Amino acid sequence: MTSRTRTVAAVAAAATVLLALTTTFGLLVITVLVGGVVGGGGCGGDGGPGGGSQQIGSRTWSGEQTANAQVITSAVIGRALPRRAAVIAVATAIVESRLRNLAYGDRDSLGLFQQRPSQGWGAPERILNPALATVTFLDHLLAIPDWATLSSGVAEQLVQRSATPEAYRPQETAAADLVGKFWTGPDNPLPPAPAGGGPDTRLVSLAVAGCPDQGGSNIPLGPGDLNAKAMPPGYTLPADPRARVALSFAVAQLGKPYVWGASGPNSFDCSGLIQAAWAAAGVAVSRTTTTQLNDGQPVAGLDQAQAGDLLFIPGADGTANHPGHVGIYAGGADGQGLVIDAYDATRGVIVERLATWAPKVVAVRRVTPATAPPPNSTILAEGNPTQ
Repeated sequence: MTSRTRTVAAVAAAATVLLALTTTFGLLVITVLVGGVVGGGGCGGDGGPGGGSQQIGSRTWSGEQTANAQVITSAVIGRALPRRAAVIAVATAIVESRLRNLAYGDRDSLGLFQQRPSQGWGAPERILNPALATVTFLDHLLAIPDWATLSSGVAEQLVQRSATPEAYRPQETAAADLVGKFWTGPDNPLPPAPAGGGPDTRLVSLAVAGCPDQGGSNIPLGPGDLNAKAMPPGYTLPADPRARVALSFAVAQLGKPYVWGASGPNSFDCSGLIQAAWAAAGVAVSRTTTTQLNDGQPVAGLDQAQAGDLLFIPGADGTANHPGHVGIYAGGADGQGLVIDAYDATRGVIVERLATWAPKVVAVRRVTPATAPPPNSTILAEGNPTQ
């Protein structure tokens, strides 16, 4: 396991946001640089399942950081583990990645916890899914005798085997503040023994939302619109290997419920579906709609969109400047473009026609790297996607 990542690139100056809007081919291309609290952030601005950028305890966190703290806390609650497990996991992620889902790190380290595929932490597509990476971290933590009663920083070091073991203890206070923000219900007792079964079967979809329900689509869908829980006849997955895996995953989720703040495997919100789909292809994507606006590269116009691109619309609670909903462009069948998204709590994950989205699309982002996916990158694409 790696030490705290020292190759993390410098982020934009704290507490600043630059919104650069240009119009090309009638499409708003939006660039967002986020560091610290976003102007107009929180539930009324950058939102996200963690409640957006805000001060928690004595420190200020971005929307991406609060979202990832929420994911970790939800995973611990879902496994009925003590709150102490969440504090340890969040403190580790603060040290290793600054609570960000990184696509890079020391040697082959990746993700929130900077786990290394070469050291037995799983395939990149698992590590780059924060919910699944948390499950892996918890599995290693539970294997440590008396982990819950060890001194501050010790359990983290026994899991991570870091070259800087002293780094974890100072972060436990901030981690406890974050966990306290998202914890629901009483503390859980220590489990009598590590739970049986594979980790995926113990991961449930939880939403410990820091904001009211939001993030759904507001595109009207009439009886004649494509509002399907299966791909139409004739649909074929794209040739690009990574986009093919991401869309294979998205197709397999059709029909699952929409739950605000959920990132799988049983339910999703819109940005949670995007993150999980691209993680299945070994690509790191951030957790919230606002931060996904800065993932990858901008696409100049909707007419240049490729399968796998992210499409942003204002949605039920956003604006053209601050889109609140995202879907993944699935390419087309019989000349008809398609979009897969976690629509809202009434419809769940569906496929729609691009034509219904086109008038509302305000940004397109391309996150597809120009490289082939790992050999086992389909392990998270559950179900029977169209080939």
